[in-house]
Amino acid sequence: MTTILVAADAQWVRDQVRASFVAPGQQVIEVTRGQDVRDTFGREEPDLVILDLQIGNMGGVAAAIDLRLEESAGRLPRATILLLLDREADRFIAKRADVDGVLVKPVDAGTLRRAAKVMLSGPPPAAREPELTIDAATGEPIPEAVELVDADETD
Repeated sequence: MTTILVAADAQWVRDQVRASFVAPGQQVIEVTRGQDVRDTFGREEPDLVILDLQIGNMGGVAAAIDLRLEESAGRLPRATILLLLDREADRFIAKRADVDGVLVKPVDAGTLRRAAKVMLSGPPPAAREPELTIDAATGEPIPEAVELVDADETD
């Protein structure tokens, strides 16, 4: 059974994710508040966490950072996290959140399924390069073309 946790306050985002994973052996768990991600992840131990960038009270970046902090403290296992971005320019903050993959909305069901397949069939998340970008047409990983400079390194 593949379990997917989706966190989004927008109904259309949750509907889109749920509709993408309707095959036998797939389960989608939905939360509407970012602050519920940690507890739900700890209780359900999903294979994949899909976070919307914009969640009213605690966005996807904050939820991802929260999961990574809990992981580093040894309170949660490593989560495989896919962050749904609103625009390409949001890649910078996705990199800061240490997510495993990003997709820019809107995305269709096929793109979400291909991204999940790539993310769940590859090496364990800890061994994977951070911020895996999925090509919507092929479902294959795209290597990062531009390195972003850390703000701390520019001083």
